[in-house]
Amino acid sequence: MKDKRFIINTFGCRANQADSSALRRSLREAGYEEVSSGEEADLVIVNSCTVTHKSDQQVRQVTRKMRRRNPYARIVLTGCYAQRDPWVLAEKGLADLILGNRSKQGLLEILYGGREDEAEINAGCVVWEELAAEQSFNLEAGYPGEGQTRPQMKIQDGCSAACTYCIVPTVRGPSRSVPPAQVLDGVRRYIDEGYQEIVLTGIHLGIYGMNLVPRTSLDRLLEDIIRLPGLGQVRVSSIEPMELSRRVIDLAAESEKIAPHFHICLQSGSDRILSAMGRPYRAAEFAGLVQYVRDRIPDAGIGTDVIAGFPGEDEDDHRETMKFINRMPFTYLHVFPYSDRSGTPASRMESKVPAGIVTSRCRDLRGVSAELKASFRKSMIGKSLRVLTLTSEVRGMRRALTSNYLDALVPTEFPGNVLTKLNSVNDKNGYLMFR
Repeated sequence: MKDKRFIINTFGCRANQADSSALRRSLREAGYEEVSSGEEADLVIVNSCTVTHKSDQQVRQVTRKMRRRNPYARIVLTGCYAQRDPWVLAEKGLADLILGNRSKQGLLEILYGGREDEAEINAGCVVWEELAAEQSFNLEAGYPGEGQTRPQMKIQDGCSAACTYCIVPTVRGPSRSVPPAQVLDGVRRYIDEGYQEIVLTGIHLGIYGMNLVPRTSLDRLLEDIIRLPGLGQVRVSSIEPMELSRRVIDLAAESEKIAPHFHICLQSGSDRILSAMGRPYRAAEFAGLVQYVRDRIPDAGIGTDVIAGFPGEDEDDHRETMKFINRMPFTYLHVFPYSDRSGTPASRMESKVPAGIVTSRCRDLRGVSAELKASFRKSMIGKSLRVLTLTSEVRGMRRALTSNYLDALVPTEFPGNVLTKLNSVNDKNGYLMFR
């Protein structure tokens, strides 16, 4: 096979990161070498996001830049943007191959058609399939990127919800899950390869297994995972409030094998805006769930997503969101400015919030997030926490991540990919320090 050097550029969510991880494994096992984005490559993959128009623009910019840097490489554009608008992308001539989400893991077969001497594609070729309403899909275990020690395992994909601002159901299809036996085999594989933390991810992770026959659930899967010999810890990624069961929280409270960290998506603290967003809960219900986490796991990391400037959001709604967040025991926020996504109900709503006001509201929320992070870090000083060492360094110390999701620094004598319990001694420049 002639092509031996590849680059993967990944945009968007953890599910996309898991897809890139699986592509990375398949390419390495086929004899490819991954190189950095500044080096020459024979194959360039852009795994795209399309959650906003801005993300589309960023994907196009990076793809063009990769073409300029690698004029003789085969350029593959895949992911959610490729799923949403393949023919328009093909007309723009951005890539040699536009590959939809359903065909993503068949990349090598599509490129070479079973032959190793030449590609079977022409410039601007599109390989795209409808996303079917299937019950399950096969697990694609991957390799983390360079310097990463936490593999992302996508065990659920798709979304059957109807949030008015979101294009994800269109580009990811309806909800489906990986059968439990495959998940457990994948976890065993990562354990055998020496990984100390495995991150379970999905588009709507909390409804894992609901569409399988026989039906199962995330809490049952976690019960099986934490019984596996040699497991360091498993982390649950972003989850919707109406899908986070009390049993999952209880399991995390009872077992140190589950990281005490929950990222629960809020989006707004105003019931009026939650209704306009199509979110199936109210602020009081959300508050009860978050308080249950804090009561059961006093030192848990609790994060959330907030959208600023949704159509029709007025100053009263913004103040209500700010007050709600300040009442909650959050430890950090992910703040997103509202951005129209064509094809969604929200994009057709009137009363759009001016860009300057959206920016101001984002600034308010990010200020609160910084205060929450600093307060939580300070409260952990002097406590014994489980810490996963990473491979990169900062100011002569090794970066690490606590089980409750705090950035940390440990002495460089600690090798990467070690999970251990340490006493924190200081909080410096945004990092919890251990010695």
